[in-house]
Amino acid sequence: MLSLALILMSVTVLLGVTLALLHLRGTTRPRWTIGALHGLIGLASLTALVLALRGPPRGEQTGVGPFGMVAAVLAGGALLIGLVVLSLLRVNRQIAGLAIAVHATAAISGYVLLLAYVALG
Repeated sequence: MLSLALILMSVTVLLGVTLALLHLRGTTRPRWTIGALHGLIGLASLTALVLALRGPPRGEQTGVGPFGMVAAVLAGGALLIGLVVLSLLRVNRQIAGLAIAVHATAAISGYVLLLAYVALG
């Protein structure tokens, strides 16, 4: 289940990078289908991660034991901030840009911790 969470999170990151590049170009609005896939696959990866964390503890010997839980919390926060971004894009694009930066920071931090948890756990 942990491998599935990592694969789904990797796909989510790739879709997020695509959305970020389209947003930064500013010439075209990102397609809503890419954003919807990004959110749905992100939710699926968070669900898979939470289910994987219910299993036996791992990573205690290498010091990465809490990384899985912290990655899940950061991914959950990124998911909530992503919903805020979605609503702000319709109202104020400047504030939405700040929310995108916070969303990306939480998401990338969670992804890096998940990578370390899987690799060293």
